Amino acid sequence: MEESMTPDHGAKRGVAPRIGANAPADNLTRELALAKKAARAAGEILRGYWRRGGYEIGSKGHDNPVTAADLEADRAIKKLLRDPFPGYGWLSEETADNDDRLKCRRVWIVDPLDGTKEFIKGIPEFAVAIALVEDGVPVLGVTYNPIKRQMYWAARGVGCHLNTRRVRVTRKRTLKRATVLASRSETARGEWRGFRGMLKVSPTGSVAYKLAMVAAGKADATFTRSPKSEWDIASGAALVIEAGGTITDIKGREIRFNQRNVKLEGLIADNTALHAALMKVAPHTARMP
Repeated sequence: MEESMTPDHGAKRGVAPRIGANAPADNLTRELALAKKAARAAGEILRGYWRRGGYEIGSKGHDNPVTAADLEADRAIKKLLRDPFPGYGWLSEETADNDDRLKCRRVWIVDPLDGTKEFIKGIPEFAVAIALVEDGVPVLGVTYNPIKRQMYWAARGVGCHLNTRRVRVTRKRTLKRATVLASRSETARGEWRGFRGMLKVSPTGSVAYKLAMVAAGKADATFTRSPKSEWDIASGAALVIEAGGTITDIKGREIRFNQRNVKLEGLIADNTALHAALMKVAPHTARMP
């Protein structure tokens, strides 16, 4: 049975940026239902490859692997979302990009497998990430971990949910006591050593999955100073904001989506209460060798 989607007009919002905070609740029922269906379909494909193993692994550049699972999951999502909404644009990590999407008010932003390195290594911390943005603002997000069967979803005005349960960000106000999710790759390179004693660092998988966990109150924050693409962030941005959190780029600027250049300059996502403190340390603490 599909989860209910009742607008919560009194839901508390993040402080900055207030993405969609003043917009009325839209009737996104059809988009949400199909996004969930597409995420589950892609998740079934990923789960099959995960269990069987022996799949082909390619590369799109330095430290950027791609598998047959990525590509098949992308085709499944595209099949379910593009035809029902012919006027919507499309941006996916595994689909050749073009400028047509820039003319569209609403755009699907998709990563069929965020966390490919975790997928390859057998770490169940990857996700299917599907977002819908309107005029650059994320109005719907679905992040699905197919191994843990965790469906994180949100739509403008209806809050954030994990499966059938409404979830919110934490209320932690002290940075030293905060649990911050970090990139496994960045941690292995020693990039988080400079934060020892400032906060509790927890290495975790994909960006989309980390953002979902922050939205669901399973951690207090996450940040990275490494460039990320829109498809890594869009779904999680919708989740975090609807859960009462805040997400900005690493310099504290509002993130706008469906840009010509899809690369963003890092990010900070948190429970809103910690954002000012994180802004003082995240961009500036020296990287350790």
